[in-house]
Parts: sequence; structure tokens; C-alpha cells
Amino acid sequence: MARTHIPSVWRKPMNRLILAAALSITAPMSSHASDLLLAGSAVTSNAIAKLQDFSTRASELALRAMSLIGIRYKFGGSDPEAGLDCSGLVRYVFKEAGAANLPRTSEEISRVGEQIDPSELKPGDLVFYNTLKRSFSHVGIYLGDNRFIHAPSAGGRIRIESMDLSYWKARFNGARRIVSQNQDQH
Repeated sequence: MARTHIPSVWRKPMNRLILAAALSITAPMSSHASDLLLAGSAVTSNAIAKLQDFSTRASELALRAMSLIGIRYKFGGSDPEAGLDCSGLVRYVFKEAGAANLPRTSEEISRVGEQIDPSELKPGDLVFYNTLKRSFSHVGIYLGDNRFIHAPSAGGRIRIESMDLSYWKARFNGARRIVSQNQDQH
């Protein structure tokens, strides 16, 4: 398994607490939650296994993305050491998590996976925005609780934002769920 790059900003104790709190929104399903689901007669063990796989994948994507907080933005960047742009961040996180090998630009990524309604967003889904007066010019990874992580723009650093901010609400273009190469696509 590849080693995750952890920027120095996350080596400070207070920032580690923030990261731990953020990760709690994407924690894998507990055995108690799994037991509750088993109580429903229509739920099969296969469905529970798929749900747990999705939850584990979402946690892995969120963890890898949040480990990059503080990395500087670089247009066209695809490596954390040199800097990342929005699509570089998404490609890097999905590749490192073994979830998918995505295209280079946010517009190309917007054509991959399954289109989903914003009400169906789950951690690990992709959210798209019009930030350059063209559709799908920006992409981020949904973390849960109406928050996403992204590489903002020149001079910025990878950070978490609220989708509830008027800037992001006005520019929202849609969301997609990427089905990993290891997942059943049915």
C-alpha cells in the first residue's frame, strides 16, 4: 500500500484533533448499525457488504484527501510535492486509494461515473462548479455534512469548504459518484 503524504500542518497536535473530528463524519459503519440493518427483512448480506465496502472506500478517499490539506495550488499540478490543482487533487486521491484512474481535467471527470442528485451525496462523491464562466470548470470531493475538499485557485491551498456558502451554491453544476474498478457496477 502506498504511503500517504502528510503535510507538516497536520503534524501539530491541534490540527490532528481537527483532522480526527473531520474523519468522524466518514467513519465506516459500526457493527451496531450493521446489526440494525440486519433486522430489516428485505436487507441481504450482499447489500450490507456493498454498503460496508462503499463506507470503507469513502473513508479512504476522505482520509487521503484530508491528508493533503495545506498543499499549495498549482495550475496543472498532479503531485503533492509540486502542488495540485482541483482535478489533480481528485485524480491523485482516487488513484492513491485504488478507487479509479480518472481523466485529467474537471470537465472530462464530469463525464465519468453516475450522475447523482445533491440530496443523494455521500462522502467520496464528486461535486462540480462553474468557477471560470464555463460548466464543470472546478471539482472537489464531498466529505459529508455539506462540506467538500478542493484545491481552490492560484495562491490558495487545499482546504475544506461549506457547500452552503452563497458563492458555491450559485456555481454548483452537479455531482457524480465514481464506481471503482473493484466495485460491482449494478
